Amino acid sequence: MSTTSITTLLDRIRTKQARVGVIGLGYVGLPLAVEFARAGFHVTGFDVDAIKVAEINGGRSYIPDIAQADLAEVVKSGHLSATTDTSFLADMDIADICVPTPLRKTKDPDLSYVVQAIESVAAHLKSGQLVILESTTYPGTTDEIAQPMLEAGGLRVERDFFLAFSPERIDPGNVTYTTRNIPKIVGGHGPASTEAATALYSQVVSTVVPVSSTRVAEMVKLLENTFRAVNIGLVNEIAQMCHKLDIDVWEVIEAAKTKPFGFMPFYPGPGLGGHCIPIDPFYLSWKARQNGFECRFIDLAGYVNASMPEYVVERVADALNNNRKAVNGARIHLYGIAYKRDVSDMRESPALDILDLLTKRGAMVSYSDPYVAQLRHGDCTLESIPASDAIQRPIDCFVICTDHSSFDWKALVASGLTIVDTRNALRGFSAPTIIRLSGRAGASMATLHTGPIDRVRIEPVPSLL
Repeated sequence: MSTTSITTLLDRIRTKQARVGVIGLGYVGLPLAVEFARAGFHVTGFDVDAIKVAEINGGRSYIPDIAQADLAEVVKSGHLSATTDTSFLADMDIADICVPTPLRKTKDPDLSYVVQAIESVAAHLKSGQLVILESTTYPGTTDEIAQPMLEAGGLRVERDFFLAFSPERIDPGNVTYTTRNIPKIVGGHGPASTEAATALYSQVVSTVVPVSSTRVAEMVKLLENTFRAVNIGLVNEIAQMCHKLDIDVWEVIEAAKTKPFGFMPFYPGPGLGGHCIPIDPFYLSWKARQNGFECRFIDLAGYVNASMPEYVVERVADALNNNRKAVNGARIHLYGIAYKRDVSDMRESPALDILDLLTKRGAMVSYSDPYVAQLRHGDCTLESIPASDAIQRPIDCFVICTDHSSFDWKALVASGLTIVDTRNALRGFSAPTIIRLSGRAGASMATLHTGPIDRVRIEPVPSLL
């Protein structure tokens, strides 16, 4: 190891002289770039999308989690700029890779964006640089793919440059936990790489948690999201079971979570969405299969979660049937198309699957979403209709897919039209027109509290989906 290289890099990081390059300016990369810039680093963002680059350089935020004023401030001060020209990577002391890692149609990992980013870094790699991969991937990616590509030019990790993995943990739309206060896991290829990456993130993140290797860091992220996927799969199956037993699953969960130990509440919904939870378990099970291990438990949870949109459509069919109507030819309106509350992200959104399934059955589908003005999906292009206008139309059934906080649930219930509520957004409302994921139609879920029975009352229940 070159002690000169690591000493110089650490000194540049601690004095904020290090130039930071962030590759990929989406929900992960842009918030990170802004945090580095606000901390006093000079940051260059790299993205293949020229529109994103132009927006950043103009001080305009396209990520809801990044306030326009915050972005404009760091751009105006000269601490943040963006470019599509990867030759500027040669000027960077740090290259932080935050590109997408989707799945192929076969549910195998698609690392094409990661490989492309590493190729760009490798083409301009210089002695003393720190390369960090943040993109979620399977254990071994950093050592088996990134390292050989970066060393192909003759430089050696831990001697000439430094290499680490630090999984992103962003939760879009979460105003409580952000880039700054979410603990940062760091695993370096060796001790010098771990030290360099820890020093860097310590400048912008309140807590940094070093681990012994890149493989451990890669596995941490997959465990976190697989834990959520498996437990959501369990509660989704319980919801379907409760429906057969005519039990309100949300009332069951609220009662169960009064136990002060040994239970953590998860909530059912129309399916999994977003950039991590529907995808990460497949990365883990794929890697396990390569090593002769079958992840039966994980795969089963994936099957249950993937089946939820079909289950929702069955509930819609039941609701229409109660009114002597068929799905074919029915006018069905979706409340929300984004994958979670109060974000514009539609990646892997179960609402898209519900839309597809209803359309294939002959339904005429429309939607309202204050965060998604237009939807282009397959051969379909739809414009969002204001929710206040939608309830004035002759709709046969409303389906609550996303419980955005701006929706007026009281007005929706007052319309007297049939509603399938997949998010328990209408908790506290009682009407024969409300169809829930489980339990008797029209029933109102009351939150159970310990204490005298006369103190039972209705409270909002936060959604984890």
